[in-house]
Formats: sequence, structure tokens, C-alpha cells
Amino acid sequence: MAQIIDGKAVSARVKANVRKEADELKKQGIEIGLAVVIVGNDPASRVYVNNKKKACEEVGFTSYEYALPEETTEKELLELVDKLNNDDKVNGILVQLPLPKQINENSIINAIRPDKDVDAFHPANVGHIMIGDFSFLPCTPAGVMELIAETGVDVCGKNCVVIGRSNIVGKPMAMLLLHKHGTVTICHSRTKDLAEICARADILVAAVGKAKFVTPDMIKEGAVVIDVGMNRNENGKLCGDVDYDACFDKAGYITPVPGGVGPMTIAMLMKNTLTAAKIKNNIK
Repeated sequence: MAQIIDGKAVSARVKANVRKEADELKKQGIEIGLAVVIVGNDPASRVYVNNKKKACEEVGFTSYEYALPEETTEKELLELVDKLNNDDKVNGILVQLPLPKQINENSIINAIRPDKDVDAFHPANVGHIMIGDFSFLPCTPAGVMELIAETGVDVCGKNCVVIGRSNIVGKPMAMLLLHKHGTVTICHSRTKDLAEICARADILVAAVGKAKFVTPDMIKEGAVVIDVGMNRNENGKLCGDVDYDACFDKAGYITPVPGGVGPMTIAMLMKNTLTAAKIKNNIK
């Protein structure tokens, strides 16, 4: 029977540590600010933005929200990003994705100053992650690493499988496991013998975006199973990429959905914003 990895408890600890450091910086006259930009009225994006504002309050940051209409042009958004790049009160800039179709996401990501890119999506930050010399990590993969550490399982020498190859989760996730000396396989929609490859994994990270995609035959007895998925089942209920109930008895450790990776993503965003403020003020 699996042990549940409690993302809510781990994220609460991360945020408490961030709050402690933020309070210390405040005593030195350093206020920390996060600017969050949302374009349009996507309901899921609105939920994420509200959660980020709430987290800022919890850790003692100032939250600056910029809610722009759906018809906002790329030029207008770039002008706002440029303004935030040059605003000393703003330590981190986050533009909520996805963006409306008239705006090129890459143009916006590339326009955010790397030292304020708390999502770690800018090519400069991606390059630093590749070579292992980074200031920021993408929030979800960083959160996953914290959850794996929580199990006490050492990644070194372990067979690690990541299902999914997105720039946001799959690719950086593989790099972080590799930096911890895991032996990493990245699987995707064209992978042959997928179930067989997954079933050899000591650590399995599912980030494929398909409800209950991972079934018990894809899991090694006693494996660490991390579910990054956020889907809706046939009844509209939130569920992950892993068939949680079916896989529970076979896994050694498993994250629930909700309450697993989700809370960690926002906690790591707070940690990145703190890091940005420390870099700006030359604090180690």
C-alpha cells in the first residue's frame, strides 16, 4: 500500500520558510513584489491568478495584478512587460498562459527580463537549467523534486521515467532528475513499449495531460509515482494522469490530485520571487 505524499503540507513548509526570509528582508527595508498579468477571461487562468495572489498575501509579498481584455494586442502586452521590467517595485513577472491567439507566447516570454522571469521560461534561464547553473527553476518541476525529497528516496542511480516532453514540465523535469544523478528516460506519444518502459521506473513522473492514463501495469512495485496531471473525469471531477485508486496498492509513494503537485507549483513560485529579490539586493 502506497504512502501518500502530501503536497499541501510540504508547500505550507516551503511558504513558511519564504515568509520567514521575507520578514527578515522587510526589516532591512526590502519589500518584495510579484506582478501577475492575465489576458482575457479564461476561468482556469483566473483561478490560478487568484491562488497566486492569495499565496503572496501568505508570504508577505505585494501582489500587482494586471487584468487585460481578451482583445489586447501583442504590442500592448509587450509595452506592459517593458514597464514592469523597469519597475523597481516588481521583483518577479508572471504572464499567465495560455494567451489569446493574436499574441505570440514566445515573444512575451522572451521579453521578460531573465532576472525577473520567476516562471523560468526565458531561453536564458532554460539554458542555465540545462547546464546546472541556475537561479530559478520552473515551478512545477521544482515542486516535484521537493515531493520526491519528502519520500526520503535518493534519486541517485535510480531509473526515472518522465511521461511528457513539454517545455514547461517534461523537459526541465528530466534535467532536474539528471542533475541528481538519476538515469532518465523521457516518454511521449510516439514512444514504443511505453507501459514496459514505465514499469521499470523507480521514479515515475506523469505529465501527459490525459485522465487516468497511467494504469497499474505501468507501475513497478514500490515505485515513487508523481502525478502532474490536472484533468476532469467523465463526471467533471478533478483527477490526474494516474489512475490513483487502481495504482494505490502497487506504488510505494504516490501524490493525490488535488493536493499533490498543484500546491507545490505556487509555493515554488513564491520561492523564485524571493530569490529574485535577493539577487537584486545582492543577498546570498
